[in-house]
Amino acid sequence: MSVRELVVLGTASQVPTRHRNHNGYLLRWDGEGILFDPGEGTQRQMLRAGVAAHDIDRICVTHFHGDHSLGLAGVIQRINLDQVPHPVTAHYPASGQRFFDRLRYATAYRETVRLTEAPVADGGVLADTPSYTLEARRLDHPVESFGYRLTEPDGRRMLPERLAAHGIKGPDVGRIQREGALGPVALEDVSEVRRGQRFAFVMDTRLCDGARELAEGCDMLVIESTFLDEDVALATDHGHLTAGQAARVARDAGVRHLVLTHFSQRYSEPDEFERQARAAGFEGELSVAQDLVRVPVPKRDA
Repeated sequence: MSVRELVVLGTASQVPTRHRNHNGYLLRWDGEGILFDPGEGTQRQMLRAGVAAHDIDRICVTHFHGDHSLGLAGVIQRINLDQVPHPVTAHYPASGQRFFDRLRYATAYRETVRLTEAPVADGGVLADTPSYTLEARRLDHPVESFGYRLTEPDGRRMLPERLAAHGIKGPDVGRIQREGALGPVALEDVSEVRRGQRFAFVMDTRLCDGARELAEGCDMLVIESTFLDEDVALATDHGHLTAGQAARVARDAGVRHLVLTHFSQRYSEPDEFERQARAAGFEGELSVAQDLVRVPVPKRDA
C-alpha cells in the first residue's frame, strides 16, 4: 500500500528549544522520500523518527539560513556512509551555490553515492516523474528563497454502475483503462476524472504571490507561522508570516489540511497558533506541528 505522509523532524525557527529542533521535514510519497530544509540536528532527529538515509531520494532547500540548511553536511555524509543504493537529487537556490558547496564538503569523507546538484534559478518545473511534478516558486524573504509544490497527475476513477450498464467486467475493465476504449465505449463513458493530490512547502516569506500560487488547491500545505498576529510588524520586518496570515493563505487557496510550523522561541503556548488560525477563518484540517509527529496526507475526496 502506498504511503503519503509528512514526518516532522523539527519545528523551531532561528534557534532550537528544549522541545523543538531546528527545521526538518520528510515527505513520504509512495515509494519516494523528499527531505525539506534539513536544519542542524536533522540526522539525530531522523534516528528518533525512524527515518533512514535510504529513505531520501530528493533534498529540497528553500534558502540558506542556518535553521534550514546546517544539517545538510551531516545528512549528505550519512547518505554516503550508509551507501544509499540510489541517486539523490538536491534542489536549492542557485544564488547559494557557495553555501551548498561548503556544506557538502564541510569535512573529509568518502563519497559513495551519486548526488545530483539541481540548483533553482527561477520558478517553474524542476522534475517530472510518473508519480508527481515538482515545481518551485520564488518567495519574499531577505535572502533568496523558494517554495516547493508536488502535483500528482490526474487519473481516472472507474464508475461501477456505468461499467455494468455497458456490460464491461473482469479483464475488460483493465483493458479499457489501458487502451482508452473498448469497441464503441470510450473510457470517459465509464469513468470520471480523479484529481491528483497536491502538496506544498512554504517556508520563510512575507505574504506574496508565490506563496499563494504554491498553496492553490493543495491537499496539504506546510507553511511557516513564525509569529503570532500581535507581532505582525516583526513578521513583516524579518520576512515572515503570522499564524493568521498563513491561515488566510490556506483559506483562500482551498487547502484541505494546513500544517503550521517554524515557531519563534518567544512563544510557549502552541494552542494560540491554532486559535489565531481558526479566527482567521480556516475551517479545514489543522495541525500545529510538533517534532517527531507523522501527519498523513488527506485521503482523496470521494
